[in-house]
Amino acid sequence: MIAGDALLVFLAAFHGALVVAVPCVPVIALGLWWNANTVSHNFIHHPLFRNRAGRVLFSAGLTLLLGVPQSIWRARHLAHHAGRELPRRWGRQNAAEGALVLALWIVLGLQAPGFFVTVYLPGTLAGLLLCLLQGRYEHVRGPVSHYGRLYNWLFLNDGYHVEHHADPSRRWTRLPDFQVRDGEASAWPAALRWLEFFSLCGLERWVLKSRVLQRFVLQTHERALRRLLSTLPPVRRVGIVGGGLFPRTVLVLRRLLPEARLVVIDASEDHLRRAHDHAGEGVEWVHGRFVPGGTDDFDLLVIPLSFIGDRAAVYRRPARPVLVHDWIWRRRGRSAVVSVALLKCVNLVTP
Repeated sequence: MIAGDALLVFLAAFHGALVVAVPCVPVIALGLWWNANTVSHNFIHHPLFRNRAGRVLFSAGLTLLLGVPQSIWRARHLAHHAGRELPRRWGRQNAAEGALVLALWIVLGLQAPGFFVTVYLPGTLAGLLLCLLQGRYEHVRGPVSHYGRLYNWLFLNDGYHVEHHADPSRRWTRLPDFQVRDGEASAWPAALRWLEFFSLCGLERWVLKSRVLQRFVLQTHERALRRLLSTLPPVRRVGIVGGGLFPRTVLVLRRLLPEARLVVIDASEDHLRRAHDHAGEGVEWVHGRFVPGGTDDFDLLVIPLSFIGDRAAVYRRPARPVLVHDWIWRRRGRSAVVSVALLKCVNLVTP
């Protein structure tokens, strides 16, 4: 057993001990959700044990811990990867693990009926609902990745979902080494991805409706950008990633860098069209997805707050000066606050 697999076995044991030590609804729900997307998920793709007896016993242990037959969970998940329907035929292991869950329910119902009804069942149901939410938003527009360090540390690189679908046989420890640069990504973990409905694009639409907000946004951004650009040598060509529905950066840089050629790169044709309506001619509009580390001849690169992808890669050893719109608590390099009310700053990082 390799080190990564041994860690999975240890974490499964720790999860079981935690449920026994603190048997409450949050522990049961969050533990089921976490385990299903880490230990159980990896066990589906990698047996962990060389001998069949070890695999059967570990599968039975996960069945009791999660309250769901692991063999059925495995069949459903592999059918998802293969793009086929779930097999309807039950095997011997499916029946045995189903009997284990039923036996667990009977014992809990007889020995601790209050706990079973008010704690165990609600916790298990909440955990399954979280798993349903996770699965839904991991594939909201095909496989979608999330590259946040904290989530991927806690969930054993589960955020690398595009990479997992590209090669389901690749072990979880190696997923970050094979990041799909042009894959779909989200700034939110899957279970919180519904917050995209209240995303920065939604706020942008409010700005589009109000000239007062537009003036405020332009004034605050111009003040911050003027301060940072004064430290740079002459700029001839600027790459602006994500034109935005309201192209504040284009409008501000047109005033601050009147001699520079502005190039807007955006994967959304609708965003480009709306930005063009505000900025007009004199700007080069490129429909495409920006990939950090790609070759270009920009003297300055501008990254938006809504950038979806590996933001750390943007900050890491830039080939040219990069202006990064970021949250006020993530200040890097030379930084200027755009607005405390907007919780926003602009960071300038240089080679």
